[in-house]
Parts: sequence; structure tokens; C-alpha cells
Amino acid sequence: MGGLSIWHWLIVLLVVLVLFGRGRVSEIMGDFGKGIKSFKQGMADEADEKKTPAAPPQIPASDDQSAPSASETTQNNQS
Repeated sequence: MGGLSIWHWLIVLLVVLVLFGRGRVSEIMGDFGKGIKSFKQGMADEADEKKTPAAPPQIPASDDQSAPSASETTQNNQS
């Protein structure tokens, strides 16, 4: 009385197929498979991020050290 036999599972499967239809059940299972695949890929990506050290932050160059523009050099040469 406590356990479910194969006949119980077959009846449950039959009810699910009648309610949702064969196409809908296969679509749900496909989405479930995609979810598992995405989860595994996310876990692998997270493990890769832990293995690779973070790059040091880039310090932007200040504008004072930039080269003079072409108009500034022609003005200085004409004077």
C-alpha cells in the first residue's frame, strides 16, 4: 500500500499526456534540458573565473601628456 507500482506510474504518465499532449510534454522536457545545460555552462564559467587571476586596473593617461594637435604645431611654427 505504501509503494507505487509500475501501473501507478503508467496511469500518471497517461494522465499527463492527455492533459498536456505529446508535443507540449516534449517541449517542456526540451526546455528542461536547455536549463540544465545552461546551469552546467554557468558553473564551468564560474570555475574558469576563479582559476584566472584578475587583470590589474588600467590607469588612463592624463590629457596633459597628450601630443599637440596639428593646428597647434602650425600656429607655433608660423610665429
